[in-house]
Amino acid sequence: MPAPINHLKAALVAGKPQYGIWLNLASATSAEVLAGAGFDWLLIDGEHGPNLIPQMLAQAQAIGSRTQVVVRPPVGEAWMIKQILDLGVQTILVPMVESAAHAEQMVKAMRYPPEGIRGMGSAVARSGDFGRNRDYAATANAQVCLVLQVESRAGLAALPAILQLAGVDGVFIGPADLAADMGFGGDASAPEVQAAIDMALRAIVASGKAAGILTFDATAAKRYAAMGVHFLGIGGDVGLLVKAAAKLLDDVI
Repeated sequence: MPAPINHLKAALVAGKPQYGIWLNLASATSAEVLAGAGFDWLLIDGEHGPNLIPQMLAQAQAIGSRTQVVVRPPVGEAWMIKQILDLGVQTILVPMVESAAHAEQMVKAMRYPPEGIRGMGSAVARSGDFGRNRDYAATANAQVCLVLQVESRAGLAALPAILQLAGVDGVFIGPADLAADMGFGGDASAPEVQAAIDMALRAIVASGKAAGILTFDATAAKRYAAMGVHFLGIGGDVGLLVKAAAKLLDDVI
């Protein structure tokens, strides 16, 4: 049996917009609830949430096959990539990539030899159905999806070289960190930041790789989709809970 089809990767290759949200609560229950909401993907966030490997596993199990699972590790390190892939996760968003050299390391971390350096551990991992899927390792490379997050001036400078790399499926712009690095205190609405974001997204789209971004503004999401941005984060579990709780209280009082 080959590795499962990565439907998110296939959709991005086909140019179909894919909408998802962030999971920061580290809750398998809330992940399960949101898995049935109709999003194309859910991202388990290890960078800005208390999501360690056990929490990632529990949420991936709760989500199952109802939607696509994406994981963002806290940093782009090969050993973290190895652990996340062994959970059965096929799509990884690596934060704060600032050089082609780092991007190339991440490409290799995603793949089994001879194309990469991923360890041969699927026989004891969920990814290979604990050894029952004997064809997993031979077919896994084709189904992994690597998206790199560019969110600094150094990352923007390295973007042309990153876009030349085979094995990079997409590049995701991080607006808040980019704004902070540009001196705007995380205010992504600053005209200078918006200009930099638009320029980067257009370059990614023109390269043929999937372009991505996170925005909590529905109008902005529609504009990005019209630009050809197909990996769209449009919210998060924390924000949904906070807003819904505040609205409920406002409606009653």
